[in-house]
Amino acid sequence: MKPSITLNLDRVPASPSIKKQMLEEFDNIYNMLNFKELGHDLFRRWYVDGRLYHHLVVDESNLSAGIQEIRYIDAAKIRKVKQIQKKKDPKTGAPLVEKVDEFYVYQEKPGNQQSAIKLTEDSVSYCTSGLLDEHRKKVVSFLHKALKPITQLRMMEDSLVIYRLARAPERRMFYIDVGNLPRGKAEQYMKDIMAKYRNKLVYDAKTGEIRDDRKHMSMLEDFWLPRREGGRGTEISTLPGGENLGQIEDIIYFQKRLYRSLNVPLNRLEQEQQFSLGRATEISRDELKFQKFIDRLRNRFSTFFYDVLKKQLLLKNIITEEDWMKWKNEVNLDFTRDNHFSELKEAELLREKIQTLDQIQNYVGEYFSKQWVQKNILLFDDDEIERMDNEIAASQQQEPEDDQGAI
Repeated sequence: MKPSITLNLDRVPASPSIKKQMLEEFDNIYNMLNFKELGHDLFRRWYVDGRLYHHLVVDESNLSAGIQEIRYIDAAKIRKVKQIQKKKDPKTGAPLVEKVDEFYVYQEKPGNQQSAIKLTEDSVSYCTSGLLDEHRKKVVSFLHKALKPITQLRMMEDSLVIYRLARAPERRMFYIDVGNLPRGKAEQYMKDIMAKYRNKLVYDAKTGEIRDDRKHMSMLEDFWLPRREGGRGTEISTLPGGENLGQIEDIIYFQKRLYRSLNVPLNRLEQEQQFSLGRATEISRDELKFQKFIDRLRNRFSTFFYDVLKKQLLLKNIITEEDWMKWKNEVNLDFTRDNHFSELKEAELLREKIQTLDQIQNYVGEYFSKQWVQKNILLFDDDEIERMDNEIAASQQQEPEDDQGAI
């Protein structure tokens, strides 16, 4: 099975032996994290918490052996501390930063100041979501903006259930003729009639008995109303239930708000809609936008692997700090792609470029130059043009050698 993340060193200007060692160390890190089985849980923790901490365990007596173990640390039990030592400028009196000491503090019970473990900055790998709250002092997760919509959705769903339970059944209205009785006697007469005709039997599923449960109030009680002399006498009528119990437009509205806050395409809200792979013109804009959001998440999550890989390569003296600073922008991580919409878009664009190239081929050399076609039709940059020319020259040089070998 292909790994979900692979290291891409095609653009790194290093020797093949160094590239091989870098690939081997990346595989070791991948295996130490057990990313094949725990990769989903690791990414989920980072996505939900907004922070991801790992303790990099090394052998202090043999640092060249590299990282021996990578241990996950609960984000709620560790925090980063920055101690700044300042001094005043003797001339201006302005505070000057003299020294900055950064380290991590781990506490099994957060808030307990008596017991804590101090960890150096190099021994901890730290990856954040890159998002801050409105005060720009606290790191928040990607789910932070969905807290309000999900709370509103839950409140609407609960209120809908309560309304349906209260308004769904029909209730009886008893109009009791009390004649000219005084108020006190009229109320007592009403209670006697209620106790005489009301029958509330409850079935006990545990014992199988049927008992009278008249003591307890219910939200489905009937209405008993007195009626004075001169009215229509005793009457029993029905109060109809709610008529708009099947309307859930407000629930769907808050569901859409929740989906928008999560950057999920709204068409996925419809469960009956089937998944189909069509042409690029049939792909919705929301799906492409969602794929770009996934790519941003992957690029941000890649900083965790870059940090661990850098420390591993420096510990084993495979590269130097200067080498990493030169190559860090050329080192890439390739994730397994399961969203085919972006692939369809790229294939459709390539097909259109090839068709345009076929139509303009007869005019190359007369009205258009080869370099113009590469830049304006194929949209190559200067580096891609140079690399493509070198590959074509190398393949043309190899063909005569193959023909001579066959002879």
